[in-house]
Amino acid sequence: MLPKGLYEPVNYIMNLGGKRMRPILVLMGCEMFDGNKEDALPAAFSVELFHNFSLLHDDIMDEAPLRRGQPAVHIKYDESTAILSGDVMMNWAIEFMMKCPEDKQLKLINVFNKGAIEVCEGQMSDMSFEKMTTVNVDQYMQMIAQKTGALLGISIQLGAIIGGANDREAEYLREFGRNIGIAFQIQDDILDTFGDPGKFGKKVGGDIAQNKKTLLLIKAQELANAQQKSELNSWLEKNDPKQESQKIEAVTKLYEAIKVREFAEGLKSDYLEAAYQNLEKVNLENIKKQPISDFAKFLMTREN
Repeated sequence: MLPKGLYEPVNYIMNLGGKRMRPILVLMGCEMFDGNKEDALPAAFSVELFHNFSLLHDDIMDEAPLRRGQPAVHIKYDESTAILSGDVMMNWAIEFMMKCPEDKQLKLINVFNKGAIEVCEGQMSDMSFEKMTTVNVDQYMQMIAQKTGALLGISIQLGAIIGGANDREAEYLREFGRNIGIAFQIQDDILDTFGDPGKFGKKVGGDIAQNKKTLLLIKAQELANAQQKSELNSWLEKNDPKQESQKIEAVTKLYEAIKVREFAEGLKSDYLEAAYQNLEKVNLENIKKQPISDFAKFLMTREN
């Protein structure tokens, strides 16, 4: 008999919703080259399992109480269960990769593994930032290129390979997906502070409450004048839960005064432009590339 305590949390997180954008990118990448989407389904399942596995573990490391508006797995169950259920999801992800077309299986698994390692490297960098006194924008961008960008990049790359893309076209699409992922994470940073609490799905202001080194905080520390920097640092030193709402409100006002949201929006636009430039290099007629272009634009208009 299968241990219910192991698999129930897996079903729980997989049924919490989400945009499923990574498996969608796999299928769209395959369809661009007129491939059989049935052949791409195992890879689509694999990247979604891996993504949700990473969320289980990330939420524990970040001490995040919510995931998609519901209790995180380690809150609903416990930390040990969340770790173990995440482990089984990672193994399932590898098992699904083994069900991809045999003639492309080695290449696909190699791409998947490299992307998975990048995600882990990005998470390690994110964790190390907590112990660093200062983090610059370049360091932060490198981290999100790995933690968020890598998996979106390999998702469309896997689909393209299955669909019959050559190595160069698949690489262009990987860079397209990576840049979309970076823009997506910048958007997430913006929404965490300025999003609608009823739509965001996570606690708005959570990054501020945790002193998380997001793009907004890093740039605010860089651009703030002496008075603003003193006020910002004063709030960063306050970790009293009773002052959390006040802290979020005060730091948000500082961000607005320093205009870091405008900086972040501009940087997001730069990465979107870089993504579309990579898509333009793919040697296909525009009608085949339009759906993936439209999907990227849709992701950038999200409110959650």
